[in-house]
Amino acid sequence: MVDASTPEEKSTTETTHRILVVDDDLEIGRTVRYALEAKGYEVINATDGNQGLALAETEDPDLIILDMMMPKRSGFLVLEKLRRSRRVPTRIIMITANEGNRHKEYAETLGVDDYIRKPFQMDRLLESVERLLAS
Repeated sequence: MVDASTPEEKSTTETTHRILVVDDDLEIGRTVRYALEAKGYEVINATDGNQGLALAETEDPDLIILDMMMPKRSGFLVLEKLRRSRRVPTRIIMITANEGNRHKEYAETLGVDDYIRKPFQMDRLLESVERLLAS
């Protein structure tokens, strides 16, 4: 059977998850966006921590993919603020090129849902996104 509904009709019957990607590396932001959109997610990009915080407040994403090291406000500061300010915690995946376990432990104490080291396989990120949005 062929699905004859238009994209507009589908959006009213199916829930499209909104994901905020916060990373100052434009190449990573663009690549992650394309991969997520190919899976049917709505994606919003931010290129620094302050912009990410502002978009988290105005767009109310279902999940945030957050880089650790960024200009203006680090991923840790963004994570701390989000955990203090939101009544219902947003799912957060932190991505980083940092190899230190101390940073991973700190992110986990702040309540990050997953921690992925760069470079990463896109399948690894997509599996995490799907798992967190399903729970």
